[in-house]
Amino acid sequence: MKRGKKIKEARSKIDKSVLYSVEDAVKLMMDNKFSKFNESVDIAIKVVHKSYQNIRGTAVLPAGTGKEKKVLVICKGDKQKEAQEAGADYVGAEDIIEKIKGGWVDYQAVVATPDMMKEVGKLGQVLGKRGLMPKPKSGTVTEDIKGIIKELKGGRVEYRADKTGVIHMMVGKVSFESPALVDNIKTFFNQVMKDKPSDAKGNFIRSVHVSSTMGPGIKINHKGIEK
Repeated sequence: MKRGKKIKEARSKIDKSVLYSVEDAVKLMMDNKFSKFNESVDIAIKVVHKSYQNIRGTAVLPAGTGKEKKVLVICKGDKQKEAQEAGADYVGAEDIIEKIKGGWVDYQAVVATPDMMKEVGKLGQVLGKRGLMPKPKSGTVTEDIKGIIKELKGGRVEYRADKTGVIHMMVGKVSFESPALVDNIKTFFNQVMKDKPSDAKGNFIRSVHVSSTMGPGIKINHKGIEK
């Protein structure tokens, strides 16, 4: 009941008829946080398109997500040393493929070199269900092991619209400084706009909301974000 009163109080301070700037929305969210733990900051972007399956892409958040990401690299030979030196958490080839087949999932990103994809492709039951299958389009099937690990460790995220046409993405933590959150939100939004499908007509974005894990959604004037 105590928690209910706090969220009710937080909601009362938000004017639903107002479209806030990113800066004002972040300030309002930070001023009204009430949980004792380090909440995530999330953005929800409602898009308009005939096929939401085509709304997907990647973005690199300049301030990172605030969440540690364990990276697994599947490769052979000298590439294994390159992956280890670049900071990969797990590196292997056939040995690690067998481990994955057994259901091992202690990682948040998977990278593979092209020569390993014939075997990696057989891991759909484990990786596919979790959205972790390496893909050339997302840059996770590559010879540039060092480059992709740097991106994944430094704030690279993958997004896609759900069945209702909403893109949900964690863009930081409430422990971040406000300018860092603002920068992440603007960067992510503009990447979504840059990735807009060529057949998307009219107003592609219907609405944008930002919120902390426990806090209420705050509607943003997305027209003011576009570059």
